Order: sequence, then structure tokens, then C-alpha cells
Amino acid sequence: MRILLDENVPRKLKQAFPNFIVATVGEMGWAGVRNGELLKRAENVFDVLITVDKGVQHQNSLESKNIALITLIVRWNKLQYLLPLVPRILQALTDIQPGQIVNIS
Repeated sequence: MRILLDENVPRKLKQAFPNFIVATVGEMGWAGVRNGELLKRAENVFDVLITVDKGVQHQNSLESKNIALITLIVRWNKLQYLLPLVPRILQALTDIQPGQIVNIS
């Protein structure tokens, strides 16, 4: 499984997924790219986009996309608030399908 971490997700969260191929938007050279264009670029390279931006799912239809979306619903996008969600993220990754949106809080 190939995971892309949105630029609003701390890079250090990569370490929570040692058995996956994980890259950040910044590493891909896509920093500043709008959500729709980001999904378009990512869908042929990654299986899942993980973000804390709740707008992604409302601004873009994923039905015809070859990528899934996991939105982390947290008050702050700091690592200390995201790490407790990792077990639920890992569970979601086992079942997620292209075009699917999963919200985790």
C-alpha cells in the first residue's frame, strides 16, 4: 500500500507506518498544489491520501478516482494528537478501497 501524507500532516507521522510505502506532499514536490489537482496527481502513484483537511472530501468527488481518502478529525494537527489515531488508521488501511472516504477521530 502506498500512502501520501498531505502537507498539513506532520512528516514524522511517516514513522507510524513502517510496513507501508509513505511519502509526503513536500517530498513529491507538490507543496502548494490545490486539493483537486493533488488528487489527480496522486491517484496514479498512491493508494491513499491521509489529510486533516476536512474540505478535501467536500470539494472533490472521489467516486471515479483511483485513490482513497482518510481524513483525520482532530482539533490540532500536531503529532501528539495524531499518534493516538494510528491504530484506527491501520485498521482502515486493511479494508479501504479506491474512491472510499474514511473519517477517523
